[in-house]
Amino acid sequence: MRIGIGYDSHRLVEGRRLILGGIEIQHERGLLGHSDADVLVHAICDAILGALGGGDIGRHFPDTDPAFAGISSINLLQKVAAMAGEMGFEVNNIDSTVILERPKLMDYMHEMALNISNALNISVDRVNVKAKTNEGMGFVGRDEGMAAFAVVTIREKDNK
Repeated sequence: MRIGIGYDSHRLVEGRRLILGGIEIQHERGLLGHSDADVLVHAICDAILGALGGGDIGRHFPDTDPAFAGISSINLLQKVAAMAGEMGFEVNNIDSTVILERPKLMDYMHEMALNISNALNISVDRVNVKAKTNEGMGFVGRDEGMAAFAVVTIREKDNK
């Protein structure tokens, strides 16, 4: 068993869609990034890569590479899961938190967890998604951006 932690943050801007957990959420602004800027999925990717000792998503999917411009972060997650599989590991479970002032995510959390579990080919009960505000403090509290943390455990694949 191995454990990894991931973190990501992106600035909120006009003219972008808000994508979290692989779904579009109605909001007047979206997250700025080279890909779809899904902070939740990016944090999970970094956590998996951390557990593998594999650096971060910037190393594997650099923002200087046009191939990743606008890419769905769910696709990046699938690529990270494939890397784990090639190294003989699979994701055991995920605990994640999105930090944002708004919008409220309660109605979207199950669908986010389902998208993530499908991308990783694991049961949805192994994926936990939470949301917290920053109580008006810092860049998140000023509604300038969003952040996410994720903790992931991976285990050696059962090759029976």
